[in-house]
Amino acid sequence: MGRAFEYRKATKFARWDRMAKEFSKAGRQITIAVKQGGPDPDTNHTLRRAIQNAKAVQMPKDRIESAIKKASSKDTSGFQEAVYEGMAPHGVAIVVETATDNPTRTVANVRSYFRKKGGQLGTNGMHDFLFTRKGVFYVELDKIEDEQVEELEFELIDHGLEEMKKEEEEGVEYYMFYSKFQDFGNLQSALENNKIEVKKSELQRIPTHTKELTDEQVDEVLVLIDKLEEDDDVQAVFHNLA
Repeated sequence: MGRAFEYRKATKFARWDRMAKEFSKAGRQITIAVKQGGPDPDTNHTLRRAIQNAKAVQMPKDRIESAIKKASSKDTSGFQEAVYEGMAPHGVAIVVETATDNPTRTVANVRSYFRKKGGQLGTNGMHDFLFTRKGVFYVELDKIEDEQVEELEFELIDHGLEEMKKEEEEGVEYYMFYSKFQDFGNLQSALENNKIEVKKSELQRIPTHTKELTDEQVDEVLVLIDKLEEDDDVQAVFHNLA
C-alpha cells in the first residue's frame, strides 16, 4: 500500500487510542462525581463539570448517560481518587491525580515510572507549598460579546472570580476564568446564570514558582510526564517546570 497509507493508518490508530484514553478519563470523572454528589447534574456541580468535559472531548451522549447509570450502581463502589507526589529529575516537583479501582496497582505503576525515569515518589503533602489549587473555566472568545466583557468581569468578582484573561490552547483562543478552589461551584453557577457557554472546566494545581532547566534537562522531565499521562488510571499531571 505504500508509506503514505501506512502513515495515515498509524495516525488514525494514534487518534483512536488518544480518544479512547480521553473517554476513559472522562468516564472516571463522571463516576467519581456521581459517587460524591449523586446522579442529578442539576444538584451536583461536580457532575455538571464532568459531563461538560466529556462533551468537550466529543464523548457520545449515550456513553455519558451509560457512565452515569453505571456509577449509580454498586458495581463501582470501590472506585476512588488518589493523589501522588514526587520529584522528577533535576528537582522538578510532580503531582499526579488518579482515579482507580485498584490503588495497589496504581501506586505500584506510578512508583515504577518515577524510578525508571530518574525520579522518586515522595509523600502526600510534600508539595503543598509549591502549588495553589484553582478552578479554571474555558470560554471560547466568540461566546462573549466584546461590550459584555468588562461588565461580566465585574459581576463575576462577587462570585469568586480572581482573574480573567485571554489564552490560547491547541490553536483555540479562550477567555480563561480563574477562581479559588473553594469558589469553583459559585463561579460555575454564576457563569451558567449568565448563560455563558463553558467549553470545559477543571481544577488545576498552579505552581507558585517554576524551575528553569536546559533543553536537554527539560526533555528528561517530559519523558517522565509523558509516561505518567499514558497510564489509564492517571487523570492529570502537574509540575513546576518553567
